[in-house]
Amino acid sequence: MTQYGRGEAREWARDHLRGHCGCLMPTFTSDGRSLNETAIRADVAREKELGMTGVLIVAECGTTRDELRQLTDIVVDEAAGELQTIAHASLPTLADNIELARYSESAGVDGLLVSYPLMFYPESEREVYDYTKILTESSGLGSIVFAMHLWNFRRLHVSDFSPDLIGRLIDDVDGVMAIKTEIGPPGVAGIAQVFERYRDRLVITDPIEANAPLWQRSFDMQWMGTSNYEAMAGEVPRYYALLQQNRYEEAMDVYWRMHPIRQADAEVVGEAIRGTSLVHRLVWKYQGWLHGFNGGPIRSPHLRINDRQMATLRAAAVASGLPVTDSPDRDFFVGRNPA
Repeated sequence: MTQYGRGEAREWARDHLRGHCGCLMPTFTSDGRSLNETAIRADVAREKELGMTGVLIVAECGTTRDELRQLTDIVVDEAAGELQTIAHASLPTLADNIELARYSESAGVDGLLVSYPLMFYPESEREVYDYTKILTESSGLGSIVFAMHLWNFRRLHVSDFSPDLIGRLIDDVDGVMAIKTEIGPPGVAGIAQVFERYRDRLVITDPIEANAPLWQRSFDMQWMGTSNYEAMAGEVPRYYALLQQNRYEEAMDVYWRMHPIRQADAEVVGEAIRGTSLVHRLVWKYQGWLHGFNGGPIRSPHLRINDRQMATLRAAAVASGLPVTDSPDRDFFVGRNPA
């Protein structure tokens, strides 16, 4: 069960959502027929080793509903209270996501990331409000509202997710415990507006690692999530801890050392997102594999990773001075714990 009761999610989040929440993706057996539990547990252990404080249980890698429940149980068990766990409400329908939220609550998950289905085409902000409110209130899990530019909501507000709509959700839905915001690109003024308006009421996070020094210094951002911090091994937690200790120049030394990874990620992932409005999970899984995560199979249909992309990402990790595996890329597709 969750660590807080209904109506207590914001207070719990203020006290407990700290550090960095990465992304835990499933791994399947080589025949693609079932989950590889050993590999999943190894990845959870690696998250702990790198200093993450939580993981998103990613639901966009081809799991069935039953497998997603199984994945949830494995991750919560292996996390063992040392990592916070966040359910990923990105299933095809509202009913599916309500079912996931309720199961996740019973399994001991700590929170729910509200995403919006591929076939969700709201024609008013009221529809977005209603969807978010119904999902949040369907369980006792506190929700993280994901306000960002990939939902195709720009017809509703030029920012992609109106700051006023965020405010109405905060006002009316006490189960909303955090806002994950990436609104209004290009630039960060929209994100800054969300911090300015709402940081005194609940946890606000910008998951984009490159912006972290700005928000930590300006608004004392306490929690970053959810995103692919695994791409930089344990360096994001390390430089963010230095920022929190007011060791700014030391933190920025680490920040700039990691910049080749940032640039390669913008090239490779940016290319995929521009064409699909989907996160390239196989790229993220490859980046983690370079730093000791399992790698290995996820299910089709998914975006394919190619040699050019892998070469770009590997070279960037090497240029950043990280201890990158010398295993050939073919081993990524098998994984470190094949089954």
